[in-house]
Amino acid sequence: MPEDERQRWVNALMDARRAVKSAKASGDEAALKSARAKVHAAKVALGERGPVWWDDDALDENRKLVKNSSYADWWNASAG
Repeated sequence: MPEDERQRWVNALMDARRAVKSAKASGDEAALKSARAKVHAAKVALGERGPVWWDDDALDENRKLVKNSSYADWWNASAG
């Protein structure tokens, strides 16, 4: 993604996060729902959510404790 486009999405994400905070403070459920949808859209555009865009053939170890993953030995060695 070109840097100027990435920056536009980062700016949109920050604006949407501020809108979430404002909507929570005001108790406006419709505004909160809209703001959260904008956060989600920005995160998808930035590659933080949605389908993975890389293919490294690694096992999907999402939502595993590191001690129960293939990274356990590395983690134990680096923690000491």
